[in-house]
Amino acid sequence: PGPRRSSLPRAQGPAKENVMPVTPPTPDDLARIARQHGLHLSEPDRASFGALASTLLASYDEVERLYAASLPEPPARQYQRPAAAANDLGAWYVTTEITSGQDGPLAGRRVAVKDNIEVAGVPMMNGSAAVEGYIPRRDATVVSRLLAAGATIAGKAVCEDLCFSGGSHTSRTGPVHNPWDRSKTAGGSSSGSAALVAAGAADLAMGGDQGGSIRIPSAFCGTVGHKPTHGLVPYTGAFPIENTLDHLGPITRTVRDAALMLGVLAGPDGLDPRQRATPPPVDYLAALGGGVSGLRAGVLAEGFAFPGLSQPGVDDTVRAAIDTLAAAGAVVSPVSIPWHRDAMHVWTVIATDGVVTQMIDGNGFGMNWPGRYDPELIAHYARGRREHADDLPETVKATMFAGRHAIDLHHGRYYAIARNLALELTAAYDAALAGLDVLVLPTLPIVASTIPPAGVAREESIARSTEMIVNTAPFDVTGHPATSVPAGLADGLPAGMMIVGRHFEDATCLRVAHAFEAAVGGFPTPPGH
Repeated sequence: PGPRRSSLPRAQGPAKENVMPVTPPTPDDLARIARQHGLHLSEPDRASFGALASTLLASYDEVERLYAASLPEPPARQYQRPAAAANDLGAWYVTTEITSGQDGPLAGRRVAVKDNIEVAGVPMMNGSAAVEGYIPRRDATVVSRLLAAGATIAGKAVCEDLCFSGGSHTSRTGPVHNPWDRSKTAGGSSSGSAALVAAGAADLAMGGDQGGSIRIPSAFCGTVGHKPTHGLVPYTGAFPIENTLDHLGPITRTVRDAALMLGVLAGPDGLDPRQRATPPPVDYLAALGGGVSGLRAGVLAEGFAFPGLSQPGVDDTVRAAIDTLAAAGAVVSPVSIPWHRDAMHVWTVIATDGVVTQMIDGNGFGMNWPGRYDPELIAHYARGRREHADDLPETVKATMFAGRHAIDLHHGRYYAIARNLALELTAAYDAALAGLDVLVLPTLPIVASTIPPAGVAREESIARSTEMIVNTAPFDVTGHPATSVPAGLADGLPAGMMIVGRHFEDATCLRVAHAFEAAVGGFPTPPGH
């Protein structure tokens, strides 16, 4: 522990310093609420409901008092903003040297934590002016587990603004550059995490994934990115986007490191409603040694050759990687899942209505689920979101307009339809996987594109944020585990191969990835790194 640098925003004061009683509704408040709900109140009605509401609101003040009595202070942990010369990729938000001093499987390993994940006592920005200045009081579950395993938290990795971009050009701190070519995107939203690992500035990193945000930067930067089965790794203490899409997972240089990290991170914490039925612990490291002889891999036809999008060099590189798996003993066969080409429509509705109700109206967390909330972050973000509304990313603004309009007109009906269709989409993949061990396809249809210049038209900014997610986003909807590994280079830039398995068979995905890594003799690293 040590002093904080004054150049960074100060921590928010303890909640008890900011306690404000809940003001009873005035007659005008009651009239406004009545109009919103189509009610008609007489003057006696207003007086009666005003008194009844005041009685109920007294409990709000009591829960505030009870909560403040046990609220922890943030620990005094040292952090600093890295000098520009030491942050040429723009990938660090702040750097730290936090360790528990414990021995464990990650002893001596330096981890970059995506900046949507809480590290107590260290600033968290989530790439956004709306969150800037927030200092958490508790470590996220994954951070506690990393520290208990002996890891050193080396800092917070820059992520995209509210984690709502697959490109690396939207963070409030500036673009994150790809270590293979600094003019190219690193991918998002875990942009800094993948760039730092690829460049060797961190041994390991934490990423988050709602539309591909672990796998996208991994494919663009040439790292291993594993999106676990939905709910396998607790999301507690990370900034939510949409509970049914939220995932956390590892970004590493090698498959062995991904398996090692997943073994540390996986398992229920009793605080995350996403963890409905997690299986017993799995030794992911031990499972790597199985090889792929006789393993059945289905080449997903619909994952290739997207008209006007897929780059032939990427498809060719991934098909060559699949041939390598076949040469290593995998039984490779084509498989068609027509639902895959419709999956983006399902994801889009869930990620539009769901984001508006949870991340916007619900200030990140929403309601109606058991588990640990962060009331201080909710309040901080609610205020910041309004004060910096014009500074929100263009992707979020467009989503707000579409989602608010659809919800106002149709009251969530389309979200409900999309979630029901997600059951059909999941069943389609499950049916294919009943006769296969994994699906294989390009992680992304393209290699890293050029970072858009500052001030670019919003249409181009949004296009560079979303053009690459057609293969990754479907598996956020269905929750299947998916590992991206470097398939090779296309036009001098990394291209990723994605390996998708049955729910909670993450070990099989990693086993196939490890066999490929061994067959090619390891993955390439950026020149000079």
